[in-house]
Amino acid sequence: MSHDQLWATPATDLARMIQAKEVSPTEILDSVLGRMDAVEPKVHAFITVTADLARAEAASATERASRGERISPMDGIPYSIKDLENTAGIRTTQGTRFFADNVPDTDSVVAGRLRSSGGVLLGKTNTPAFGWKDMADNLVAETTVNPWDTSRTTGASSGGAAAAVAAGMGPLAQGSDGAGSIRIPAALCGVVGFKPSFGRIPVHPIREYWAHRTHMGPLTRTVADAALMTSVMAGNDDRDPLSLTSEMGEFVPLPESHRPLAGRRIRWSPDLGYGAVSAEVVQIVAEAVSVLEELGGSVEEKAPGWEDPSRFHRVIYSSGLAVGVGPLADREPDWLEDDLKRLIEYGRSHSAVDLKAAEIQRGRLYDAARTLFEEIDLLVTPAMPLEAWSAEPGPGPQEIDGVRLGARGRSFLLNPFNLTGQPAISIPCGWTEAGLPVGLQIVGRRNQDIDVLQVAHVLEQRLGLVDRWPALS
Repeated sequence: MSHDQLWATPATDLARMIQAKEVSPTEILDSVLGRMDAVEPKVHAFITVTADLARAEAASATERASRGERISPMDGIPYSIKDLENTAGIRTTQGTRFFADNVPDTDSVVAGRLRSSGGVLLGKTNTPAFGWKDMADNLVAETTVNPWDTSRTTGASSGGAAAAVAAGMGPLAQGSDGAGSIRIPAALCGVVGFKPSFGRIPVHPIREYWAHRTHMGPLTRTVADAALMTSVMAGNDDRDPLSLTSEMGEFVPLPESHRPLAGRRIRWSPDLGYGAVSAEVVQIVAEAVSVLEELGGSVEEKAPGWEDPSRFHRVIYSSGLAVGVGPLADREPDWLEDDLKRLIEYGRSHSAVDLKAAEIQRGRLYDAARTLFEEIDLLVTPAMPLEAWSAEPGPGPQEIDGVRLGARGRSFLLNPFNLTGQPAISIPCGWTEAGLPVGLQIVGRRNQDIDVLQVAHVLEQRLGLVDRWPALS
């Protein structure tokens, strides 16, 4: 392989090459920085690039590799951190003017684990203000655009992370997911986005506006890379009282046999029984679901049977923003978008009784999902109900194929599993006629993260879409 193409190599392959001393972390970084010079001005995935730090870290990783003393599976591998995560000594804006010049003294839990892994930090990726919406624009940085069509959105809130990976600016990116924020941009940018079980990766400091729904996770080129990055970030931490004490287990790809999914009971629902999904998206995902049957899975098409949680989810979501962001809105209202201010006011309109009722409904949803997964092993849906739309700031499309979305919004296929805490992954499963990616979501039982990764890996290998890249240069 030409060293100037190392940017296109998955992290698991790079790790093997470093271990075998076929390539050095410095050579890998040189390739990635060259790619960034070529495509970042077109994509705007980063708020802050840390090239000098990356060179120093790559040099240290190269020295360790030469001695055969790599300290983790990520040692020497380039990665990025979403700009909602505190990074000691590195600007952390949260996508907002309120923190435009903020340089934290300490790392968040997840940033600290990544920075201790020996990985090479490329910088901080773009996000909407406080991660509040599904488009990657804000008032402090240029809008991140989709590498497949730079007039289109990446989705969000981990939009910069997904765009960076999709464009070849590092094989690994950290994201966070409070209502779909890893899986939305993963689907729209054609990369892998994994939301582990709630608590698998600890959260600290805990942002009030996403408390008790935020899942940390990776955005990567491959499922194996997602497993690698998750293994570095996962593990209990007492600073997060809800972090899991159980071990995730080791990701071992299923054997490449003819029917590796034999015995898996799979429920397929194109719309969860209550939402609007583009006919083109349904067709593309359904074709991928048929591959699961070819691989031995027992697939039944049927809605899961629970009621649409959109309205009570919106109460929980807006109440958190009212508490966490509302005081800032009062102080400097011009520093927030009008739609965000309206959502804050909606959150303020709820009583404690309203919020408690919403939490009770959340518990009922969890019970419904738990009961369903006593009968099945996996639930498969489209990740997003439509292809990427215009990147122009604004509310974005409010209907699909003539059907109004209303309160359920565009992430209705994803956010139920933030409320239930189950592991869920989006992997690319095809492209629309316009040349835009479509993602397929696989949801597993709570704490069965490895099962979700294994099945996603099998499907990814059979679909063979990993080596498709956007034409940016």
